[in-house]
Amino acid sequence: METVETTTTQPRERILGAATALLAEGGRDAVSTRAVSAAAGVQAQTIYRHFGDMQGLLDEVARRGYASYLAAKQAQGEDDDPVTRLRNGWDMHVAFGLANPALYRLLYTEPRPGQQFAVTGDAQQVLLAIVERVARAGRLRTGVEPAAAMIHSAGMGVTLTLIAAQADGRLSHYEGLSENVREAVLDSVLAPAPAPDDHVVARPGTGSHSAAVHAVALKSLMRDGVRSLTSGERTLLGEWLDRVAAEDSAVAGTATAGSAGSEAGTAEPGAGSARRP
Repeated sequence: METVETTTTQPRERILGAATALLAEGGRDAVSTRAVSAAAGVQAQTIYRHFGDMQGLLDEVARRGYASYLAAKQAQGEDDDPVTRLRNGWDMHVAFGLANPALYRLLYTEPRPGQQFAVTGDAQQVLLAIVERVARAGRLRTGVEPAAAMIHSAGMGVTLTLIAAQADGRLSHYEGLSENVREAVLDSVLAPAPAPDDHVVARPGTGSHSAAVHAVALKSLMRDGVRSLTSGERTLLGEWLDRVAAEDSAVAGTATAGSAGSEAGTAEPGAGSARRP
């Protein structure tokens, strides 16, 4: 790679520019002390003086590279439908990974025993806030933290799969994968939106009026504090709500499976089953 401009740029910026370019071109293994020193036109001691060690340099490269994505994710309007924000956030995450494969691998596949990388931790907090809004809107059938964990882990898995396919020139073979997995995950954690004229309490597991949805929504709303309850009472109520949500979700899953089996059994011979695109 070409040496970065050394006449007008400060050493710290030259080092970051060189490390960023090396990472994009050759991956994590390309970012060595010798390569960065040569590309930035500095001595190795200069790198250590500014960043402590190479891991410190890589952390700063990752932080800067992730900053624009995180800012865009945080900038989504608070008045937007939270479920729409979930879908948009998923798509943004996958797009960022495909546009920055080496940086994404650095952020999500580098082992960091005993610590959480601050930038991805910030992104996780953004996701939790969006899922919290979904719960308060009465659209979440599971707890906030479990739902966020499912969405995050599935999105990361899809992104890494597509990054590998892109590197092998097989990305077109996975067309629709991200959308299909996204909708499958959302279907498992979201309750259907009620119809505008829906005033009838639905059976457990049939819609957003189920006990699980109400339990999740109430627990989420309680995070703001309930002055009429003591701390111990809030803790106990939270445990009860978790149990209601877990039990009702299990009933919902059984009812859904039974309904699907019944429909399959009464289908006309030779009729195919529709699948979400």
